[in-house]
Amino acid sequence: MTPPTKDDLEARLHYPLADTLPEPGRSLEVAPGIRWLRMPLPFALDHINLWLLRDTIDGVDGWTVVDCGIARDTLRTLWEQVFTHELQGLPVLRVIVTHMHPDHIGLAHWLCEHWSTPERACPLWISATDYHLARLGTQGPTAFGGDGAAAFFQAHGLTDPDALAQVRARTSYFPSLVPSVPPRFHRLLDGMPVTIGGRVWRCIAGYGHAPEHMALYSDAAGVLISGDMVLPRISTNVSVYDSEPESDPLTLFLDSLERYRPLPPDTLVLPSHGKPFTGLHERIQQLQDHHAERLTEVMAACRTRPMSAHDILPVLFTRALDLHQTTFAMGESVAHLHRLWFAGQLRRRHDADGVYRFAAV
Repeated sequence: MTPPTKDDLEARLHYPLADTLPEPGRSLEVAPGIRWLRMPLPFALDHINLWLLRDTIDGVDGWTVVDCGIARDTLRTLWEQVFTHELQGLPVLRVIVTHMHPDHIGLAHWLCEHWSTPERACPLWISATDYHLARLGTQGPTAFGGDGAAAFFQAHGLTDPDALAQVRARTSYFPSLVPSVPPRFHRLLDGMPVTIGGRVWRCIAGYGHAPEHMALYSDAAGVLISGDMVLPRISTNVSVYDSEPESDPLTLFLDSLERYRPLPPDTLVLPSHGKPFTGLHERIQQLQDHHAERLTEVMAACRTRPMSAHDILPVLFTRALDLHQTTFAMGESVAHLHRLWFAGQLRRRHDADGVYRFAAV
């Protein structure tokens, strides 16, 4: 039986706005009091969705912004257009960030500073784990580059000298996209209610993609702002990094997906990439099935001979990868091997050449 394609799987979801997208610097209403912005990214994943939620705080009418985009002049210009045309003359009252990745938190400091006044601060709301890791990332090398990242990838089979040299040189990746974060924040916690525009939104923590990702669900609106945890066409990146080299993020991610299954089947999902959709339960199952299939393929490969994470790349990714994509792909490859290793299905050996290889038990 031929496995379903991405198009087949996507056809099982429903897109209420069809192919309609917000114009640059403009917004679209997706539900009463909830507006959709779409900002460009200079990566293969070329956009991020951001959200404007009508709000009132301490008697002041305005907006809550969910996620920010990266720190680039192009995005600042688009935000300025939003300020002029899309806010109905009202201020941004707070900025909620789902997690610490650059496309989500990059402009948080700029937004909070822009909308803060002597009379009223515009605060950042985020989980404590993601806030502190973002702040740390602005101060120096991160798992996306530098000597530590290069050594980690080399230990998992990436031996190309040019690729390793480029990874070592990427010491400013995070700070270049997130030059700073606000000096203070308001902590989001799993299960915490957040009242926005008279509606109560519940925080749902998710793990595996980011340290402590916060999605927001409103029963009254029937809306889930899913961040990167549930995306309609692509699978969320789940990686092991050199800062936590023996982690099991794929298990954390798959377990976290189940936390969305109790939500109503007709929930409108607002993802960070792709288009708003309904079909949450279908998509959760698709993602679970996708990873189960990849794990089966990784297991089969490891039965043939001991495999490094680099050896597994063509098993998981059939397309050509640039350096940016390879760093994420290596992390995902390790994550799949670790899922099976922690489950006792693989054994790990540190070979004489300094490379970790995994074989079936």
